Amino acid sequence: MHEETLQQAATIPSFRRPAAPDAEAWMVFGMRMLLAVSALLTLYIGPADLIATGVWTWLFFHAYVLHSLVLLCVARVRAGFWHGPVIYWVDIGWYGLMIYATGGAPSPFFSFFFFAILAASFQRGFDDGARLTLGSAAMVTIAVLAAQGLSSIQLLLLRATFVLALGYMIAYWAGLAIDQRRRLSLLRDVSRLSNPRFGVQHTLDSLMEKILRFYGGTTCVLLMQDAAGRWTLNTVHHPAAGRPVNRSSMREDAVQPLLALGEHATVLYRGTPARAEQLLAGERWGDVDPGACAGVADLLDTDFFISAALPLRKGAGRIFVTAPHRLRRADATFLNHIVQQAFPVIETIDLLDRLASEAAFRERQTIARDLHDSTIQPYIGLRNAVSAIRNGAGDGNPVTPELDHLVAMCTEVIGDMRQFAHRFRNGRQEEPELQIALKRHLAKVRSFFDVDVTLDAQHAPLISDRMAAEVFQVVSEGISNICKHTHARTAHVQMSEEAGHLAIDIVNPADGGTPCAPFLPVSLAERVFSLGGQLAVEPSPGETVIRVRMPL
Repeated sequence: MHEETLQQAATIPSFRRPAAPDAEAWMVFGMRMLLAVSALLTLYIGPADLIATGVWTWLFFHAYVLHSLVLLCVARVRAGFWHGPVIYWVDIGWYGLMIYATGGAPSPFFSFFFFAILAASFQRGFDDGARLTLGSAAMVTIAVLAAQGLSSIQLLLLRATFVLALGYMIAYWAGLAIDQRRRLSLLRDVSRLSNPRFGVQHTLDSLMEKILRFYGGTTCVLLMQDAAGRWTLNTVHHPAAGRPVNRSSMREDAVQPLLALGEHATVLYRGTPARAEQLLAGERWGDVDPGACAGVADLLDTDFFISAALPLRKGAGRIFVTAPHRLRRADATFLNHIVQQAFPVIETIDLLDRLASEAAFRERQTIARDLHDSTIQPYIGLRNAVSAIRNGAGDGNPVTPELDHLVAMCTEVIGDMRQFAHRFRNGRQEEPELQIALKRHLAKVRSFFDVDVTLDAQHAPLISDRMAAEVFQVVSEGISNICKHTHARTAHVQMSEEAGHLAIDIVNPADGGTPCAPFLPVSLAERVFSLGGQLAVEPSPGETVIRVRMPL
């Protein structure tokens, strides 16, 4: 395929623009450097009777300045430089050495520990911040005891308590801030799930996967009843399990054990020892009988789960999230908030989809009647007229064989048209509508551009009509690029299912047997990315392949 110019490709920044250095790492390492330099200056200008100095003191402080400078330079030149918790543990080791070298309890450098606690807490949350707080308190104790023994035990107690108290508050508030950002991000993603191209089932699967990733759980189970009273069980597993999304129909009696938690209850269950709580009015929590919850836990094969009732206008349902770790009340409350926001939108999508399908069905009925009245009836009249002429001509007339042939042709056409009208009225085709439309389009390409395009869609999955419309545009645009930008007279389109994605490969021979220069079909890429898919161009000496992968 001919490239659509590298200049056009540069209009999409995420493809060509190099990533900038991580601003957050640059800021953190810059502040570390500032602290290191300020500590060294304090040694130079501080009174000797307040700060103990010696050969080891100067060595420790100069080494920490060098350490901070190296990290700052690496963060400046390497985008996305890793700055995980290990670096902050190294920091508190340095601070312990600094306190030891400057006299122990009287040292003015205790506040440096809060730099590591602040940075780790606001980057990684409460758990990392709390661990660093405990480590800092332990380091303070070790450094003071090593420098002074028990002579300043009262000052050591004050220092260690201050580090523990303030460090815990920093970690706690930072953890709340991170949790709020993650929750807002999930709620934003949930509000974007209403893409009618993919249909209701894709929306449900996407919602369950996002919830599972948010909680770090092992399984997300959705039990849902539709407007007709049928029960469906959807199960999404953690990606590490390597198990596909499972959907199954359930009998009324089979779902009752999972509905034993109450009609509208939001439940938190923690086993070993078993304890079950439910959310009451006013964000209050009360204990419930753990027996029913233990039965649900056995069915889900877990010790910890949270569950919330679905706010459906018609039907009922419940969602379960299981995890290998202990869940909290806040987790169950937020799950209830998620379903309260997401499922009214999902019901609206389902309603619009059914309305569109019913409208399409009625339109097919109208077209089928018009087809019968405006096309089939005239053919019937034509056949009757030809039959009358044939009967009038008699068996010995020279035109009788031609008239018999014409009557047979009219009868065959009428039968074919009646069969087509019947299939069209009931919405049934021998092939999916997408394949019929693509074959019709490829026939036009062959007629107009003299390019023979073959279609292999034997293993293509069934997709919704809205998604089919987008796929048709993707394929037609890819073929159009071949016709306009290459000299190829043949091409091949293959559609199949690959790891839960719709795989589309558009292949054409390379011009002159030489690979084309790297390029990006911009408008085609924008359409694929808007559907959450991926596009790659693979030029080779023999052919050029555009590989499109879109989630099902």
